[in-house]
Amino acid sequence: MPEADVVIPHWNRRDLLENLLALLRRQTAAPGRILVVDDGSTDGSPEAAARLGACVLRTGRRAGFAAAVNLGLRESRAPWVAVLNNDVEPAPDWLERLLAAAESQPVWFVVGKLLQRSDPGRIDGAFDALCRGGCAWRIGHGRRDGPLWSRPRAVRMAGFAAVLARRELFAKVGYLDERFEFALEDAEFGLRCALEGCGGWYVPEAVAYHAGSATLGRWSAAAVRWIARNQLFLVARHYPSDWRRRYGRAVLVAQGLWALVAARHGRLAAYLRGKREGLRLFERVRSASPPRADPERLDEVLRRSEAEIRLWQSQTGWDRYWKLYFRLAGGGWAQPAGDDF
Repeated sequence: MPEADVVIPHWNRRDLLENLLALLRRQTAAPGRILVVDDGSTDGSPEAAARLGACVLRTGRRAGFAAAVNLGLRESRAPWVAVLNNDVEPAPDWLERLLAAAESQPVWFVVGKLLQRSDPGRIDGAFDALCRGGCAWRIGHGRRDGPLWSRPRAVRMAGFAAVLARRELFAKVGYLDERFEFALEDAEFGLRCALEGCGGWYVPEAVAYHAGSATLGRWSAAAVRWIARNQLFLVARHYPSDWRRRYGRAVLVAQGLWALVAARHGRLAAYLRGKREGLRLFERVRSASPPRADPERLDEVLRRSEAEIRLWQSQTGWDRYWKLYFRLAGGGWAQPAGDDF
């Protein structure tokens, strides 16, 4: 079985970090190096991690999730590297099951079943998909666990709360975009993987439990601002010059509906701050980004990913957000053939 290093981006919440390090010591497949990347903690986290045997790296400033992950990835040496949020609790055989699947499948990354820690009978997220409007969905979020979520399958995108990837994947498609800081950096990376044809595999037997937003808090003003800004960053980095003609309606609908969601949680002001920042920096992000993919290839990936959202929504019950999106955004999605997403 191949070896895997583990990268844990971390900021404060020493209790979560200590719990995760204890769980990693109990894994049936022992990790290689455990790299805790501290992003400016003030609660003694780095010292605690070092006492517990982790290799501690420091960003030296509040650099963000993406920068912390990248620092850990660059220091990893094993052929596979796992990235884990500090608020994830992997089952004892989580890493062993992922490594076994990684060895048996010709894929670039593998991801397990992530359940809600507060309600283990519900899915926190299985894998990711992205719509033409620049908004992502963690497939299965909030759904009851059951047979539908217990079937292995090929996937195109995965969240970075708990994922195992070939280290060489990052040499092939690049590291996380540090301009995204704390939100949608994994969706943007997943889009690059899909564009390059670097697929993954969903391993439902590899179970972990996720608190979700345990450090910043769910629906914090900061998180909403980053998401609202980075929705525009994603468009700026990847969409073609005629994106308004191709996707303008979908972008307006998807991000407009997300404004209503933010408002319902009392975060409309944070949403507007994020959008203002995204608009102000839009051309800078666009001009500083690597060459964009062929527009037809991007169109194919986005439409198939959007079709995946529609399929899973129709099979598991519609969220109001997605029901309205598909009603208002217009056509263009294509029904995927079987499991070929």
